[in-house]
Amino acid sequence: MDAHSLTFSFFLIFSGAAVLATVALYSRQPLIIAYIVLGGLLGPSGFKLVTDLSLLEDIAHIGIIFLLFLLGLDMQPSALVTTLRKSTPVALASSFAFFSSSAFLVSLFGFDLTEAAVIGAAMMFSSTIIGIKLLPTTVLHHRHIGEMMIGLLLLQDIIAIIVLITLNAIGGGVENGQLATALLRPAVGLPFLIGACYASVRWLVLPLLARYDRFQEYLFLMAIGWCLGVAELSAAIGLSAEIGAFIAGVTIATSPISQFIAISLKPLRDFFLVLFFFSVGARLEIAALPSVLGPVLVLSAGILLFKPLVYRLLLSSVSEKKSLAWNMGFRLGQASEFSLLIGYVALAQGLLSMEGAVVIQAVSIVTLLVSSYVVILNFPTPIAISDELRRD
Repeated sequence: MDAHSLTFSFFLIFSGAAVLATVALYSRQPLIIAYIVLGGLLGPSGFKLVTDLSLLEDIAHIGIIFLLFLLGLDMQPSALVTTLRKSTPVALASSFAFFSSSAFLVSLFGFDLTEAAVIGAAMMFSSTIIGIKLLPTTVLHHRHIGEMMIGLLLLQDIIAIIVLITLNAIGGGVENGQLATALLRPAVGLPFLIGACYASVRWLVLPLLARYDRFQEYLFLMAIGWCLGVAELSAAIGLSAEIGAFIAGVTIATSPISQFIAISLKPLRDFFLVLFFFSVGARLEIAALPSVLGPVLVLSAGILLFKPLVYRLLLSSVSEKKSLAWNMGFRLGQASEFSLLIGYVALAQGLLSMEGAVVIQAVSIVTLLVSSYVVILNFPTPIAISDELRRD
């Protein structure tokens, strides 16, 4: 994709998003829907005006990194430790429930054991973007529901990394010893990353921010450099860039400057998230959809109904209030951006057919769309249709 085509693609995406966003607001629809629909219209399965998605997806991934960094800025370290302790049994039990039920459902439609296992693994996770973007920043991020949701999503990210490492190892014919080494790297790397970040923040980052805090441009550059630097280090040691970005945010959350950084980076985050949702819609193979319509509809319905119920039961078992458990269940009642990534990796490694990959793509998009509607129509969000439910 050369510079001209990139510029033209940006023109199409953001001008088209502005038009569809206007229509969405006029018809009282969520803006996220407009971005995904635009991707379907302009992408390879639509009018083919934006066909090279690889660069756009890499750029859009930065939006997720900034999203996790901003979440970290709102999370105090002591609260994070307490939340993870309570979230761990819920994350493990829910992942097993979603894996087994999804694999069983698709096996009824003739998918073999390997494909059913891959699809089941892809359905274990909930969307970080939907869960957090629809969470009111000033109202809920500092309350228990925000802390619990972030803890669950972070643990799911770690599980997703293990799944991706395993898929790459199996597809590449890696021996058991090498697979064990690949899985051990993140376990060793995580405490190393946390320690290195805290030391760097204490002895380097915070002193520099305090000394030059009157130069807003410098603070902005330092925040971006710190976020992306830790994200790259995290990816290099076997974790994900998202986990690294979150740790980068948490380590400077105790600084008074953290809230200024959060406000400064929000427009940049939203720019990249528009590209992310566009790429989600553009990735869908519409031509292959009729052949797998049955499993897509059944699995989508199962995810939308089963996930809120499972989260409701599991969260209640760890002493969460019924209203909070239902609230979180519906906010996490969809497939994830990690679902799409697992589908791409499994397809590239020969562990999944094109039909199986389309099932993952379609179920992810359908559940993202429907879940967004459910949350926006029933719970407080920054983009709620009802004035009574709109919370910034």
